[in-house]
Amino acid sequence: MADKEDDVKLLGFWASPFTRRVEMALKLKGVPYEYLEQDIVDKSPLLLQLNPVYKKVPVLVHKGKIIAESHLILEYIDRTWKNNPILPQDPYEKAMAFFLAKFIDEQVGPGGFKSVIKADKGREVAIEEARELINFLEKEVTGKDFFGGKTIGFLDMVAGSMIPFCLVRGWEGMGIDMIPEEKFPELNRWIKNLKQIEIVRECIPHREKQIEHMMKVAERHKSA
Repeated sequence: MADKEDDVKLLGFWASPFTRRVEMALKLKGVPYEYLEQDIVDKSPLLLQLNPVYKKVPVLVHKGKIIAESHLILEYIDRTWKNNPILPQDPYEKAMAFFLAKFIDEQVGPGGFKSVIKADKGREVAIEEARELINFLEKEVTGKDFFGGKTIGFLDMVAGSMIPFCLVRGWEGMGIDMIPEEKFPELNRWIKNLKQIEIVRECIPHREKQIEHMMKVAERHKSA
């Protein structure tokens, strides 16, 4: 894979929130990049070569260096291109941002989507358990324009790619209004703020296409 000195390549999948958050960061920083769409079922030789451990997207390639896993890629982007910082400078705030990002990807995502699909204890119980998880984020963004304050940052990219533009569409396909405005006014206000940002709008998957994709994911989880 021959690269020019500053070439940036991103291997991703259009419906992946993990890919979309990386694109948001690159666009915010004004970094030109080549996007290489991947088939996440029939994995390409390039993807297997660049990410032989996890065999997943996203993968960022910069100056011959290969970085996988979206949180690590976002941190790399922020350290490499200093303009428009996305991570908090305070060590504690940065640690908490990573903690909440992990919570979103490992708890809210699986707990809020897979558990509702399975509904082992019944759908209503699963919905309430998912809302309990989401309520942590409601409290975190209360009184703020974005999780990081006045401008979009790391946690907004993680939560934004995962919740309103991925999970919400999956829930919508199942006929569930998971984060109604009367229960989550702060999160809904935050989502409206996100949608006003051009680089976010550029990275939002097509709504109907995303719903269709999430329903296919749901079917796979049901039969697993």
